[in-house]
Amino acid sequence: MISAVTPGPELDVEALAAAYAYPADMPRGRWLRANMVGTADGAAMGGSGVTRQISNANDLGLLLLLRSLSDVVLVGPRTVRAENYGPARTRADHAVVRGDRPPPPIAVMTSSLDLDFSTPLFTEPAVPTIVFTAETAPAEAFAAARKVADVVIVGEDSVPLPAVVDHLVGRGHTRLLCEGGPGILASMAAAGLVDELCLALSPILAGGRAGRILRGPELAGGLPLTLAHTLTDEDGFLFLRYLVQNA
Repeated sequence: MISAVTPGPELDVEALAAAYAYPADMPRGRWLRANMVGTADGAAMGGSGVTRQISNANDLGLLLLLRSLSDVVLVGPRTVRAENYGPARTRADHAVVRGDRPPPPIAVMTSSLDLDFSTPLFTEPAVPTIVFTAETAPAEAFAAARKVADVVIVGEDSVPLPAVVDHLVGRGHTRLLCEGGPGILASMAAAGLVDELCLALSPILAGGRAGRILRGPELAGGLPLTLAHTLTDEDGFLFLRYLVQNA
């Protein structure tokens, strides 16, 4: 169970939802929250290249709650493939937060359309998965995607992330959740799109050559963050919520 750090009671679903509520006043008319997990020595994944090796049940539960609070979940194609992504589903105890609304759609950004369109992410969602792609996407893959997904072309030979965000906001999806991976998150940070980072710090030393939670363009001068709150659990995980300064 997740608790406040010093000292604090255990937090139920409603208390956690209040702690992670999207701001009522969104300066840019939308709010993009990133949610990632990393080890104590900075690795963004375990030795086999997936996050479940460095996660725990409370981290997963918080991820699902953050989905329930959001309008749409953004994720890159490498993460979809590596983590075997499925559609978002509302956990029974999160219905108090989500109400009778369907789960948020997953939005995947890929210019190559190198995805398996026979997986549950595309065949079983309550709301069709959104795929943002480019005009140069392979014709055969484009045809396969259109049969099972809501396909949106936003660029000529690449997928510009600001255009993705603008399109989603135009649909009324103002509470955005980005689940990475590190490449997508780095590009979003470099483009000035990120408003908040939720980071689960796993009490594990991974060693090896695993990448960090951002892998991509250098952020000139860094991106200053303000710590909003710190929570913990019985396994020693820290759940850190940072706000981007001047977001």
